[in-house]
Amino acid sequence: MKIAVYPGTFDPITHGHYDLIERASRLFDKVVVAISASPGKKPALDLDTRIALAQDVSSGLDNVVVIGFSGLLTDMMAEQQAHIILRGLRAVSDFEYELQLANMYRAQAPQLESVFLTPAVENSYISSTIVREIAKLGGDVSRLVHPGVAEALRKHYNT
Repeated sequence: MKIAVYPGTFDPITHGHYDLIERASRLFDKVVVAISASPGKKPALDLDTRIALAQDVSSGLDNVVVIGFSGLLTDMMAEQQAHIILRGLRAVSDFEYELQLANMYRAQAPQLESVFLTPAVENSYISSTIVREIAKLGGDVSRLVHPGVAEALRKHYNT
């Protein structure tokens, strides 16, 4: 069974993330969306909320599961019995950082392989950071995220 793990903070999950998850679900037997607690990044949305939103967004994909994790990605990969790390590349500027990460993961766990997917053109400009900033300033993010995510952001920033 080919299991791919798509790790990230998903703060929040966007149409760009979903695009990669959906396409990966056609390429691999199982896709694990692994949401990192990432306390150092100080996510706007708590881990449980990010997990629930990702589960809602990916609910129509039978071979996709969403989990939360903390600690090393390589340890979680072993727990999931996965050898493929899925990462997205929006622009050439992402490549250098992702290549560095891929080499570091391989140095820690030589059996791991990184696979890179690019988003559809209409999603190539979307980032969680931009979505959060628009939502924080009261803007409309409905074209960038699932309706449930837009509602969660509206509630988060209007409290």
